[in-house]
Amino acid sequence: MVKRHPHTGRPRPAHSWLEPRALLELAALPWSLPVLATAPRGDGHPVLLLPGFMGSESSLIGLELFLRNRGYAAETWGLGRNVGFQTKHANALEQKIRYLHHMTGRKVSLVGWSLGGVFALYGAHQVPECVRSVVTLGSPISVDPEGSASPPLVKAMYRLIAHPMGPAAHTLQPRAKTLSARQALPMPLSCLYSLGDGVVPPQEATIEGDPALHENIRVPGSHLGLAFNAVVLWIVADRLSQPEGAWRRFVPTGPMGYAYRLLTRGEA
Repeated sequence: MVKRHPHTGRPRPAHSWLEPRALLELAALPWSLPVLATAPRGDGHPVLLLPGFMGSESSLIGLELFLRNRGYAAETWGLGRNVGFQTKHANALEQKIRYLHHMTGRKVSLVGWSLGGVFALYGAHQVPECVRSVVTLGSPISVDPEGSASPPLVKAMYRLIAHPMGPAAHTLQPRAKTLSARQALPMPLSCLYSLGDGVVPPQEATIEGDPALHENIRVPGSHLGLAFNAVVLWIVADRLSQPEGAWRRFVPTGPMGYAYRLLTRGEA
């Protein structure tokens, strides 16, 4: 049985205040390109990328270009800036997945960053016959009944921009009952989370599930840097490269695997 991370409460204050370290992750990305060039290549199936809260398609440009280089038909959701879990975006996403599946004749993999991962789970629940796999990056997919443990500033921003009730608002929508990660998905689901995440605590970014299909993968780094963190990009490529119908859990290998084990050593 896959278990959620045992952390409780909010992210550590130091991690929240140090989120600007994402700039260092971005600056380090060009130096990682030679190693990223050894990441597993894909089979050309469509991959739909979903931005985080207040993120637009441009926030995913690094991940999009990298996955295209690895052989995937990667594209972003095309719905503009993510300003919260809104019904119009949820409906449009469902139609987008159906469209890509119809046009390519192949199932679509979904990769969602932060709130984009919530959308990814929603899409996978709504049209499972069109979805091949799901990868979430620091996404609040296992929020407890007591509500989100994200920092007060994050909740205040969501109330100001998305909904007066804050991040918990979407859980009250009738359609959102399908969002819970505890309702097991019938396809592979990889949840990437960081103990250094200053926005989404690890217990909310991880799931309980079937080890034959679901996994939680710890990664180093910040929340704001997940979409251009070299280790994360390598793991996403590895997860998407799994043959359809023959998915296996993540096992770090090669030079990046060595770096992964080194960077996550000693974390609990």
